Amino acid sequence: MLDSSRLRLLVAVADTGSIAGAAAALGGSAAAASQQLSVLEREAGAQLLERSARSVRLSSAGQLLVEHARPIIAGLDSAARAVAAAGSGTGGRIRIASFATASRRLVAPAMATLKRRHPGLELTFTELEPEQAVPAVQAAGIDLAVVHQYPGFPAPDTRGLSQTPLLTDPLVLVVPSTLDVPAGPVRLPDFADADWISGRSGEGFQAVTEMAGRSAGFEPRITSRADSYGVVLDLVAGGLGIALMPRSAVAARPGTVRLEVAEPAQLARTIHVVSRRGDPSPAVRALTGELVRRARAPR
Repeated sequence: MLDSSRLRLLVAVADTGSIAGAAAALGGSAAAASQQLSVLEREAGAQLLERSARSVRLSSAGQLLVEHARPIIAGLDSAARAVAAAGSGTGGRIRIASFATASRRLVAPAMATLKRRHPGLELTFTELEPEQAVPAVQAAGIDLAVVHQYPGFPAPDTRGLSQTPLLTDPLVLVVPSTLDVPAGPVRLPDFADADWISGRSGEGFQAVTEMAGRSAGFEPRITSRADSYGVVLDLVAGGLGIALMPRSAVAARPGTVRLEVAEPAQLARTIHVVSRRGDPSPAVRALTGELVRRARAPR
């Protein structure tokens, strides 16, 4: 008989494209995941993965098993939540993921509110970036995730998921307070010759500076890279460059000035909740509703 936890792991490999990604999505180690997948191959009596020194992919048998495993896993999860909801109405478990900025502003306060209302509810949290969180929800390792999407980048695969919009988070320009800047919204081409601070090259925040500069007609000269918003602000305060940042991530910092950008329609990230479509969990619905309420509350 095939073990459901190992089937879940195989589905996660299909969704994330790697054993390490599957292990991260389900909260385990790559070594343990690899061992469990080998056990699954023995249980199935077939080679499920084609491994090489640098990659892994599903064999034809593995792809077939994943197709059969998805509805099985979804059914098991739905059954467990339905039983928990029928048994207590306020019990059960909900696993939540979010990126750092939304975690502080929205997710942690919403979780605290839900816990006060339903003390018997088990809440667990993992900080994940969207590229990790969406596959984790699909693989049923996470029940609800708050994620963001930047314009100009490919949208994630959200098959089988429902999405609830929360808010639009405009990007702003953060500059040293010693810089002489005009009053009112600024235009990015006016800063084409500046030194820029950005994230490490990649997607989302890590590449939005390059994307925005190119859209404005210039190639930003990146002199510093940091993925922590706090470090970015420190570098700006030290006069080492300017940076585009989500408005919600810009904390007051001596030595910095926040400037609105004249093209807010193009320079903004959208933030939304994702969960599995048809999930019967009342806790997921309750937390989604609390997140929406907090996102729409005046600040």
